[in-house]
Amino acid sequence: MDISAVNALSYEDFVNTFGNVVEKCPVITAAVWSRRPFVSLNALEAAISDFIDELPESGKEGILRCHPDLAGRDLQRGTLTRESRQEQAGAGMDALTSGETERMARLNEVYKKRFGFPFVICARMNDKANILRQLSESCQNERAVERARGIEEVKKICRLRLQSLLLTDGANKL
Repeated sequence: MDISAVNALSYEDFVNTFGNVVEKCPVITAAVWSRRPFVSLNALEAAISDFIDELPESGKEGILRCHPDLAGRDLQRGTLTRESRQEQAGAGMDALTSGETERMARLNEVYKKRFGFPFVICARMNDKANILRQLSESCQNERAVERARGIEEVKKICRLRLQSLLLTDGANKL
């Protein structure tokens, strides 16, 4: 799909196509639709990023709360979104040892209790050892630091999801 095809999408098709580039937040793509036309994939990504940046801190925390725990009950129950399932599996979150599973669950709980939202990291850019290390280290940070770090990770996830949807071949004009 080239950028002219993206710009030609109806509101409903745009939201259906891009509604989960930010996990479980189709309202973001719904709002960004009105910022068309986009001159490139980078412009679409920038519009989403700008929208997120314009949100109050409570809105940013809401975005973070839409993300599942890493290697959490949604993964175990098979209720993750297709994108999250693939991303977590790629990072090895579906193949943790029992000890790693226990440590992950404990750290997820400590993190959520401290900050009020789950730990978010771009799983596609990390492996399970790095995710566990960063989660452990992040539990020591301040709330504002973790909110900002988490939002930057959301933007990385969004960028990779957009690329997966749009950059399907070398002839793509985005």
